[in-house]
Amino acid sequence: MKTGNRVAMNTGILYARMAITVFISLYATRLILNALGVNDFGIFNLVAGAISMLTFLNGSMANATQRFISHAEGAGDFQKVKSIFNVSIILHIIIALVVFLVLEAVGYFLFEGILKISPGRIDVAKIIFQFMIVSTLFTIVSVPYDAVINAHENMMHFAVFGIIEVVLRLAIAIYVKYTAYDKLVVYGLLTALLAILLLVMRRVYCHRKYAECQINFKIYFSKPIFKEMTGFAGWSFFGSSSSMLANYGQGILMNMFFGTVVNAAQGIAGQVSGQLGAFAVTMLKALNPVIAKSEGAGNRALMVKASIAGTKVSFLLLIFFYIPVFIEMPFIFKLWLKDVPEYAVIFCRLLLARNLVEQLYVTLSSSIMAVGNIRKFQIYVSVLRFMPLIFSYLLFFLKFPPYSLYLVFIAYSLSESIISLYFSKKNYDLPIVLFLKDVVGRCVSILLLSGGLSVIPYFLMDQGILRLIVISMISTISVFVWAWYIGFNLEEKGSIKLIIIKLIQKSGIRNKFINELL
Repeated sequence: MKTGNRVAMNTGILYARMAITVFISLYATRLILNALGVNDFGIFNLVAGAISMLTFLNGSMANATQRFISHAEGAGDFQKVKSIFNVSIILHIIIALVVFLVLEAVGYFLFEGILKISPGRIDVAKIIFQFMIVSTLFTIVSVPYDAVINAHENMMHFAVFGIIEVVLRLAIAIYVKYTAYDKLVVYGLLTALLAILLLVMRRVYCHRKYAECQINFKIYFSKPIFKEMTGFAGWSFFGSSSSMLANYGQGILMNMFFGTVVNAAQGIAGQVSGQLGAFAVTMLKALNPVIAKSEGAGNRALMVKASIAGTKVSFLLLIFFYIPVFIEMPFIFKLWLKDVPEYAVIFCRLLLARNLVEQLYVTLSSSIMAVGNIRKFQIYVSVLRFMPLIFSYLLFFLKFPPYSLYLVFIAYSLSESIISLYFSKKNYDLPIVLFLKDVVGRCVSILLLSGGLSVIPYFLMDQGILRLIVISMISTISVFVWAWYIGFNLEEKGSIKLIIIKLIQKSGIRNKFINELL
């Protein structure tokens, strides 16, 4: 199957999954917020909020391992793939042990005066923290299996397992609502058990499905591969863990100055951002293996082309959902939640703005990883990631409002984009002027034009369902129109037409319609 068709098919499968899971996830969040209350919901997002970031850590580390597997597959060396898998298992067991020791040490200091949690709930918070540690260990050890699935571009697996996960999360939310036990403890326990269950299922699936998933360290262990992967995986983990700690540090910092109610608002903002961004993440999950395999096969031109096109498409997918939600967020939150935590709306709006900035260079890091020279890149980015926490602490100390943190992180994202562009130019000669013109210029223009048109009904109509529908319709039409006339160049339009034609042909529609389309 050709690259474009494969990416299109995999993306379609994952979007079908997202269509099912997004609304169920958001409804489950509403049930949990109502069942726990604002304070306990804030405690969970503060202490066990790292569980939600495990998805990010897992994905980032899996991409590092996937890079080696995809390179070997691109070169046609199946025996090397088995060695990479076995070495990866050993590496991630070592990483899991190190993380366990670090988390236990950090936990001691967190609960001895740093976190601002009511005395009556501190013991519960400590229990949830242990649940989070167990989930973390299982997640890290299972990273090689996610890497294998990504390398094989088996998006049907992600679709099926994603639906299973969201249905089980809904079941957990319903159970927590009616349980007679401590709701926060029950929710923390079941969330951790769910993470373990899904990871075990994934491992069983991989051992039955893929021949390279054979654990035999005597036969398949390779010292040269171990040495190469240790350096690469070490720097990749350094970058991934620094990002996770920086994000987790936001919650701790907010808690120190403003308490658990603000952590609840952070949790809501994170849920909305995660669900709306899932469509763009889904597209990138289908695209990343193509980037890695293209570099592994020595086709750097295709890698650069895929990276540029992927950045553009993922950004357009984001604003397709972001624009109406950003404009009508207060009304949407009132419909979604019975009690909207203070600061939830402004937190979410600023977080969406930060996501848009990051989406403009999201595939550049994947391309840098594919090339393989990541040490300096990870050092620069990792050091930079902790700077917003320092600046935010100073602002909070000077009595600035809570949302100042999100403004600081937006500035950080702009700085990281410069670093990504620099290393992309240095490592694989990315044409920066072309990137700024063809990606940034086109995407920002579409955002401004579509957003400007969509906001008009906000000032002319009363708040309500009708205004939300009108804004959504205008946003949808304008994004599609501007994306076609401004967003894509002639070559990309030709590729889109070919994909549409092939879909029409498979549906059995006569060729006359196809000729008219051309």
